Amino acid sequence: MTAKRIIPCLDIRDGRVVKGVNFEGIQDVDDPVTLARYYSDQGADEVAMYDITASMEGRLIFADVLKAVAGEVHVPLTVGGGIGSLEDFDRVLEYGADKVSVNSGAIRDRSLIGTASKKYGTGRVVLSMDVKRVGSQFRLFTGGGRVDTGIDALEWAANGAGQGAGELVVNSIDTDGIRGGFDLELLAAVAERVRVPIIASGGAGSTEHFGELFTALPAISAGLAASVFHYKTVGIPELKRYLRGLQIPVCFGGTADGE
Repeated sequence: MTAKRIIPCLDIRDGRVVKGVNFEGIQDVDDPVTLARYYSDQGADEVAMYDITASMEGRLIFADVLKAVAGEVHVPLTVGGGIGSLEDFDRVLEYGADKVSVNSGAIRDRSLIGTASKKYGTGRVVLSMDVKRVGSQFRLFTGGGRVDTGIDALEWAANGAGQGAGELVVNSIDTDGIRGGFDLELLAAVAERVRVPIIASGGAGSTEHFGELFTALPAISAGLAASVFHYKTVGIPELKRYLRGLQIPVCFGGTADGE
């Protein structure tokens, strides 16, 4: 089993880190540069940063925030928000991102994942998906979780991986911010369809939830979370020690268990 990654997520609105529940009730949390530096120092394997209103507002990601955050982290930085073209990829990578995450931009331009992966390599292209149950189907949503695209999320995941996305971020709207555990049913369904790394997002509320995730679904590559880290409910060093006690390999100081 490869080492599992722990990824704190910074959702940015108006230059500040915010967090809500089920994509609603957004509240201010902290300064993104301060949090990014803290997580990098605490042993996060990566940091993800999403400008959550860029796409809805039809604008580019906040360049000053991205540059400042990139200058403070010493781990890979994944950035998303308002990505709709190769020019956007160029800009975000130039500002300091290591990977670029695409969500609604890939829906508007169905060729974007493929063309980006050919130009930058699959390792720099991340397909992010906001998923919610509609009846018996897992459906893809946009617009901050308000717009039902009608797209089957499992088919979309398989298509994105086939087009060249190097990994998938699967965010469950149903469990987002509730802290009741990851959406194992959704994640298992996606894992059956793809062979690229999957980052689980939405629902983490305790160290045990990460243990359940990686024990129940060994195919999942990483756990991404926000509020559980922001409010220090779970510390990253303590979480990694807990996972190690469950014989789940994690990285310490850049080295995986057993290396």
